[in-house]
Amino acid sequence: MRHSWIPVILLFFFDIATGMAQTATRLWYQQPAKHFEEAIVLGNGKLGATVFGGTRQEKIYLNDATLWSGEPVNAAMNPEAHKHVPAIRKALFEENYPLADSLNKRLQGKFSESFAPLGTLLIDFPLEQEPLQYTRVLDLETALAHTTFNVGPNRFKREYLISYPDRIFAIRLSSDHQGPLNFSLRFVSELRFQTSIAGGRLVANGYAPIHAEPSYRGDIKDAIVFDPARGTRFTTSIAIQHQGGQLQTTDSTLLLMGAREAVIYVSVATSFNGFDKNPATEGLDNQKIASDQLTAALLKGYDRILNDHLADYQPLFNRVHLSFGKSDAPEIPTDQRLQRYGTGKEDRNLEILYFNFGRYLLIASSRTPGVPANLQGIWNPYMRPPWSSNYTTNINLEENYWPAETTNLSEMHLPLLGFIGNVAKTGSITARTFYGVDGWSLAHNSDIWAMSNPVGDFGKGDPSWANWNMGGAWMATHLWEHYTFTMDEQYLRSTAWPLMKGAATFCLQWLTSDKLGNLVTAPSTSPENIYVTNSGYKGATLYGSTADMAMIRELFLQILEAHKVLKTDSAFCHEIEAALKRLYPYQIGQRGQLQEWYHDWNDNEPLHRHQSHLFGLHPGHHITPSATPALADACRKTLEIKGDETTGWSKGWRISLWARLWDGNHAYKMFRELLRFVEPDGVRPKYSQGGGTYPNLFDAHPPFQIDGNFGGTAAIAEMLVQSDLESIRLLPALPDAWREGSVSGLKARGGYTVSISWSDGKLKQVTLLNPRDATTEIQYDGKSRKVSARAGQSVTIKW
Repeated sequence: MRHSWIPVILLFFFDIATGMAQTATRLWYQQPAKHFEEAIVLGNGKLGATVFGGTRQEKIYLNDATLWSGEPVNAAMNPEAHKHVPAIRKALFEENYPLADSLNKRLQGKFSESFAPLGTLLIDFPLEQEPLQYTRVLDLETALAHTTFNVGPNRFKREYLISYPDRIFAIRLSSDHQGPLNFSLRFVSELRFQTSIAGGRLVANGYAPIHAEPSYRGDIKDAIVFDPARGTRFTTSIAIQHQGGQLQTTDSTLLLMGAREAVIYVSVATSFNGFDKNPATEGLDNQKIASDQLTAALLKGYDRILNDHLADYQPLFNRVHLSFGKSDAPEIPTDQRLQRYGTGKEDRNLEILYFNFGRYLLIASSRTPGVPANLQGIWNPYMRPPWSSNYTTNINLEENYWPAETTNLSEMHLPLLGFIGNVAKTGSITARTFYGVDGWSLAHNSDIWAMSNPVGDFGKGDPSWANWNMGGAWMATHLWEHYTFTMDEQYLRSTAWPLMKGAATFCLQWLTSDKLGNLVTAPSTSPENIYVTNSGYKGATLYGSTADMAMIRELFLQILEAHKVLKTDSAFCHEIEAALKRLYPYQIGQRGQLQEWYHDWNDNEPLHRHQSHLFGLHPGHHITPSATPALADACRKTLEIKGDETTGWSKGWRISLWARLWDGNHAYKMFRELLRFVEPDGVRPKYSQGGGTYPNLFDAHPPFQIDGNFGGTAAIAEMLVQSDLESIRLLPALPDAWREGSVSGLKARGGYTVSISWSDGKLKQVTLLNPRDATTEIQYDGKSRKVSARAGQSVTIKW
């Protein structure tokens, strides 16, 4: 049964929003956004909108997750690269690190392509008086945005949604006193495009660049290249349904005069047809898709679109509910809340709002098969966005998906898992041509075309960031993680295992013996970091970096665990088992730290933002305070040496690392720092400034990177529940600040849905639900209990 009254109730709710008690599901502001980092974002996993909420001019950036520069990559771009590997290894084992750095540059290829801005929707309103009583709201429970303000006797209201079921962006505009609703609408873009009017619709057709250089390369010639015969095509089709008034058109504008109410429908489509299909010659029919989506939306009408949107979105968002007890924080706008929180004041609901916002962003940016959320999710206004808004696989892409399983959004993990299947195909060519081995590999940058090669523009990049090649090993661990939360054996057998085996095959063949007979990677780097040898040389290329060895160790352990389930490829698993025993072991340095390098060398930047060598502690599982206390203590010492001041995504990671060390108070200290208010500051990287949060709750790397949001959300879940396939540890890193609370709907490995409550800092009750018959061990505060559950039946334990 459909209810046409739902939109009315929602509008009433937002009219009184500022008078309600502080909640953890609403962002709101008392002024329009001036900067991108103040605007409200909406998305359905493909179409993204950034809404500024202007009164006289509404500006809305539009993005489509599949609109990138470029076309399918030639993975064999440097076919002779692998021939240089023996010379690099010779230089390394002769301890000639300058030569190794120089030779390593020969194992480089092209840069990735860039996520493109589709365009901007501009809606102009001829208001005769200054708007008053302005409110701008994003409700996370409904994924609806609202703008309301008064002009004279009229209360103007705008409601915005992006529907996943209907693939449409809709804006409903109305006025309380039935005053005249007048506006003009146009579309502009930095891409090549043309507009036309047909049947009362505004249609823009255009195409993306064939190449866009990374912004960090500076002002270089031909940084953006358009070719009318190449590149991804796009169509934006817009129509207005209205009550009363008259619709007029020009060749590029829709004008509505004297209406009582109006709904703007925006339909977007691109020609992207897969990572290996030429979007210009083998692409989808973007014009037809956009037109059909718009026609269907017009026939369906706003109320039905809204109802179906809520029916789709709310069951996902409402799976998890979190409470930290009563908050005395005042009801003030979100930007002011952040600033108040930064002074050390209590605002538990702001902390929950940040958690909820991260889950909202994942639903909004990750629902397109094979196209995961990028560095900016799906929200980017720049032709040359920071770091190309690409897939950076030496941490950032993986961090985007840390909350997917634990916060009960497993479906949102699927775009990344599908992307791994794509990159394994290009990566098999990279493995052969760049490294001379089988399997598949992935370097530190990728894009929608599943580029897998090391970047650097064929020898111009610094090996510290250009030559890292463990992306396949890291990404493959997500396949096993998905299995451990879903326990889907068919998925493990048919999808995950072949990809895991391919990544492990690359590692197995890439490993070589050091002088002591240990297996190491060579050449090797530690992501974006620089060592200082005892003689003072500052370099990046070496052998057996701890990060490499940790990722390979974790993948090999997962291969052996998967073999226990599948009972397949026994000969291969015997090779893995033998190699695992020969891997160069962890080393603890003179300062008690976990060594980052094969030798106990200093870091050129001791406070460096990357902590990749702690992978075994998190997101890996083979270092724990209980099973490997000495290594856990060394990880703690490493974190102490690095300090707490770091960039946004790095801070998100470090919170989880402290949580895995069961230090809730230190994790909470850093979480508060993650929510430090940062003024909008454009796109220039500011590593030294440290991370924080922009007024719209976007993570400030700075600039904006969405991985910090996802890392922070995942870290809260990690503080409350940790698990493996044998046990579930409850409240492992509960800080003193969260003495009262409850959470329902978190997921644990083994397929469990976990709900817990605690009081006075002590666990009171736990409820487990599992879709299969299973037994696990509950661990809390040094005690454990075996719990058996029948399929589909919940078990509640008073602690």
